[in-house]
This record gives sequence, C-alpha cells and structure tokens, in this order.
Amino acid sequence: MGKVIVIAGNSGVGKTTLAAALCRLLPLTPGLEQHVERPFQALMAADPPRYALANQVDFMLLRAEQERAVRAASADGLIDGGLDLDFHVFTRLFHRKGYLTTAEFGLLDRLHAQMRDLLGPPDLLLYLTAPLPVVEARFARRGRPLEIAQRDDLVQMERYIADWIQSVIAVPIIHIDATSDDYTDPERLATLTAQIATL
Repeated sequence: MGKVIVIAGNSGVGKTTLAAALCRLLPLTPGLEQHVERPFQALMAADPPRYALANQVDFMLLRAEQERAVRAASADGLIDGGLDLDFHVFTRLFHRKGYLTTAEFGLLDRLHAQMRDLLGPPDLLLYLTAPLPVVEARFARRGRPLEIAQRDDLVQMERYIADWIQSVIAVPIIHIDATSDDYTDPERLATLTAQIATL
C-alpha cells in the first residue's frame, strides 16, 4: 500500500515546482491539480456562483480518487494540493466571496469529513511557506490560463492555510522555506528526500 504525501501551501508558492523536482528524484506517483482538464473550471471562471459547487465537488472527488489510487498501488504518491487544501482553503474562500451559499458550504463540509474519514489521513504533509510579496510575484508570473483564485485572495488564503495546518495533529509536517528559489536545489532536495525516507 502506497503512502500519501501531500504538498500544501498558498497558490503560487511553488507546490507544483517542488512536486516535479521530487518526482524526478523519487519513485513517486504524482497527483496534480489538473486545472485545465477539470470540466467545471472554465465554467466557474465565467460564472462563479453558478458553478462553484459543482467545481468543488469535482475537485474533491478527484483528490479522493488520487489518494485511493495511491493506497491501492505499491509506490508512494505525491499529491500537489490535495483534498484538505481544496476544502479548508478554496471552499472557505469561495464561501467568503459569495460563490457558495452557507447551505452549499455545509454540504461540502460534510462531504470532506466523510471522504477524509473513509480515506484516513495522509502520511506526510510538506508545507511550503514564503513571504507574501514572494508568493504574489510567483503567482503573477506563472501565467496559468485558468485562475479561479486571484492575486487579491492570497492574503486570505494564507490565513486559511495557517488555520488548517495548526489544526493538524496526527500527520507529520515538514516545513519548507520556499522564500528563495534555491528550495529545489540539489542539496536541499537531498535533505528533504532523506527526511521523507525516514517516515
């Protein structure tokens, strides 16, 4: 049974960059966010209140499916973002922005709780942090064709991530300072892969 390793952090902090670097070094099955491929992402970008619920259900199901596939395999998996980030950060953000009603938020809360109970917790969290100006600069230059969260949302998202991470008790967390672009340099990756190997 494969272990589930999740990379958490704000949008633009460097989760996908770290995932790609680790997957080149370790035999990890990647679980990516699939922004362009998801069926409701573009629809939500055009009409957030109409499609926010469907988009969140789709993403949460995708994340549950990714975790189940890892558990069923022999190799460990590396999830970029993940089920808990989708709920604790994006679902809360969309509710705050009025894209989700309180009843819809409650429905997604129940769905997340049931999924997490059935899946069990991840085996490891890699938590990337960087000062907000660094995150904003990376977010601005990554140039994704579909961005539901906006640059102005990054401050609130950082608070939601911090709240969630503070609530995590049963899962080991490796904190990664991604302030400098050298967080994926060979020496730092070697240290990180050694830490991962001990779990």
